[in-house]
Amino acid sequence: MSRRYLLMKRLFDLICSVLGLILLSPAFLFIAIWIKLDSKGPVFFRQQRVGKGGEVFSIYKFRTMRVDAERCGKQITLANDSRITTCGAALRKYKLDELPQLVNIIKGEMSLVGPRPEVPAYVRLYNEEQKKVYSVQPGLTDEASIKYRNENELLHSTEDSERIYVEQIMPDKLRINLQYIESASMGKDLEIIMKTLLAVVKVKGEDGG
Repeated sequence: MSRRYLLMKRLFDLICSVLGLILLSPAFLFIAIWIKLDSKGPVFFRQQRVGKGGEVFSIYKFRTMRVDAERCGKQITLANDSRITTCGAALRKYKLDELPQLVNIIKGEMSLVGPRPEVPAYVRLYNEEQKKVYSVQPGLTDEASIKYRNENELLHSTEDSERIYVEQIMPDKLRINLQYIESASMGKDLEIIMKTLLAVVKVKGEDGG
């Protein structure tokens, strides 16, 4: 990746993230109130993820599960997971729970587009080739996330969801992300952002019948 591309990408990330936080502040307030009324616990959820260079950082999300969720189940979340709150189900469906990661982007821990950061437990399973995803900033969205946007439903239908994720889904996601790294450009990033927005709109359209 060229230095020019990386500088343009960082500037684009900062502008979009700051504007996003300003424009979405009313929505953030509404979601925060909804979460507090729906269940006990904090508005935000922090979880350790692995970023560029293998550095561990805390990713921010709106809380969508009960406060003891990580102690009561697996790292992956399935459709109809009993740990998910009522408002959490809606937030997860439309990916609204991910919006606080705009803060991670401003802090320089993430980018708008890049491989989604994984939890340390699964990163330990990466082979040397797969570890090349550490060479770039993790992202709010990527092509793998678009392909597996219904991942929770897919894993819910399997008997051993964690094994299927580790042996099939995770390697495919890493393959897609490594391909992205090889051909990354501002044009490609904008294309992925548009695909992500269209995927969200499609979900809303399906709900509307």
